[in-house]
Amino acid sequence: MGDEYIESYYFRKRCEVYTAEIYYDRFLGEDNVSLRGPVTKSEGGAKVELIQQCFEPSDKKCRCKAHLLYFQGCLD
Repeated sequence: MGDEYIESYYFRKRCEVYTAEIYYDRFLGEDNVSLRGPVTKSEGGAKVELIQQCFEPSDKKCRCKAHLLYFQGCLD
């Protein structure tokens, strides 16, 4: 139970940049979707590479090294 953030990165090959979509799934209240970008190829690529290091990237209970780095040690 609780709120959840889902971040998705979309790479635009033609422009060489990413767009980040942040979906805020609220347990109580309305959900929210926002976009961030353009995100540089190096910044977005680093995030995607980090996400790919986890075998279960959508598991919010995962405590692997990739999750700890991605969320800067702030896991609930």
